[in-house]
Amino acid sequence: MTQNAYIKLVSASTQQNITTDELINLFNYYKEITTKAGEQLKWDYNHSAFPYEIKEQANSEGKWFYLSAINDGYFAILIGIDKEQVKNEDGTETEQMYIQMTLPEKSTAGDKGKANEFCKFIAKKLQGELHLFNGRVMYYYPRK
Repeated sequence: MTQNAYIKLVSASTQQNITTDELINLFNYYKEITTKAGEQLKWDYNHSAFPYEIKEQANSEGKWFYLSAINDGYFAILIGIDKEQVKNEDGTETEQMYIQMTLPEKSTAGDKGKANEFCKFIAKKLQGELHLFNGRVMYYYPRK
């Protein structure tokens, strides 16, 4: 059974819109900082920290891409962006963008662990509202 986690870009987030190119840049930044950590530890950490290859399909139309495993113990993580209508406190509706991470049926426990790690990293960078695979919510934006 597929599982989903969501990073919602709320009004208090650092940005309210994101593209797949910006998300790919965040993943490249993640790879860069974990590679530097590995160099400091004199350990080839980047293959363990990011055991995936970023792939885009021609028909994705800038809406989704996926991480394909390059190591054993992993399969894939699908990542997409979309918008939803949400009700504000005053009763009006606004459009809110979100990032969705999906674990396909063949995903492993390793994929779920990495997806949780990536979700937390992205939510922290964008100061978003993270809805984890288990239904719990983590708030990374300043709350009043």
